[in-house]
Amino acid sequence: MNPALNPVIDGMSMPAIPAVQAWARGYDGARGPLIDLSQAVPGYPPPPEMLAWLGEAASSTAATGYGEIEGEPQLRAAYAAHVAGLYKTAISPTGIHITSGCNQAFLTVAMTVAGAGDAVLMTNPCYFNHESTLEMLGIGARYVACDPANGFLPDPAAIRAAITPEIRAFALVSPNNPTGSVYPADLLDAICDLCREAGIWLIIDETYRDFMDPADRHRLLSRTGWQDTVIQLYSFSKSFCIPGHRLGAVLTGERVIGGVAKVMDNLQICAPRAAQMAVARAIEPLTDWREGNRAEINHRAAAMRATMADATGWKISAMGAYFAYIKHPFEGHTSIQIAQGLAEKAGISCIPGSFFGTGQDRYIRLAFANADAGVIAGLGARLRGFTP
Repeated sequence: MNPALNPVIDGMSMPAIPAVQAWARGYDGARGPLIDLSQAVPGYPPPPEMLAWLGEAASSTAATGYGEIEGEPQLRAAYAAHVAGLYKTAISPTGIHITSGCNQAFLTVAMTVAGAGDAVLMTNPCYFNHESTLEMLGIGARYVACDPANGFLPDPAAIRAAITPEIRAFALVSPNNPTGSVYPADLLDAICDLCREAGIWLIIDETYRDFMDPADRHRLLSRTGWQDTVIQLYSFSKSFCIPGHRLGAVLTGERVIGGVAKVMDNLQICAPRAAQMAVARAIEPLTDWREGNRAEINHRAAAMRATMADATGWKISAMGAYFAYIKHPFEGHTSIQIAQGLAEKAGISCIPGSFFGTGQDRYIRLAFANADAGVIAGLGARLRGFTP
């Protein structure tokens, strides 16, 4: 008799990205090189300075031992100063915990604020790794439907109606994954007020914030007592083009940071030290480089809008920062059929909308930041010539 697996894990779907990559391997190259707009990865390399700092840290004996569970003190201090400058408010390093990527940041926070039988409220569509993390932990996922006509932003009244006694947090992503939509400051203020009134946490994943217009930043960290409601997540991986080094951060009050440290001590002990040492040195010196990348991503976004304007039947339903959420013209076909067909027939690798939630079969997600403007310009012709 074979031993059993955890039925929760055994019953889950395989990870989304490998499935999409398998479709792309079926492309014969007839339409030109594969246009990979699937997994969100920087479409340009890190600067030489970043590579040099990584190499120097990785070759040092200092990086080979265990570090502080909460993260390297110099990185926590540098990141606190950086965030304080962004939001024009005081930030303490004691409210920061460094993690191995932003997915781990979400995992540790979810385990800190909720347990089996509790629930976390999310938007529909939502980021699929948040959903699968909750499923693995036995934490329920509840949803607030987002109207495409409103850029897939949630209605505060709908959020209020969805907050039931088992809800421990409302988790959102801004700029959003998969839609790209940026939550306006007024909307986030209203959501924060709802969470505070209900006594639940507001978890805001800001993995892509360095690619948005600075004028669109929220005011949450300037609110009195924000640490008692807001938990902010961030990814160094995208901004510094080092996703393989896995580095993220949690920013909140010290009570939550203490809980995250308990989780991390059993999960990983500390995030990779060499990457932490290198990023601590890079945050301020590479400010202009990151700003140049933001301008480049905006250039690619403009190219995407121009391309989609000529792709008859295909419509941008929402867009921003890194992603475009596209409504396809083939009613009656699932988003999986469309995404698989695009990969195998047209050489366009993308993520089907159904991977992000129920009722999303008319959509696909394009990570336009992966490709330069010249590649994006060739996208329209492939879409116009595509049939499922």
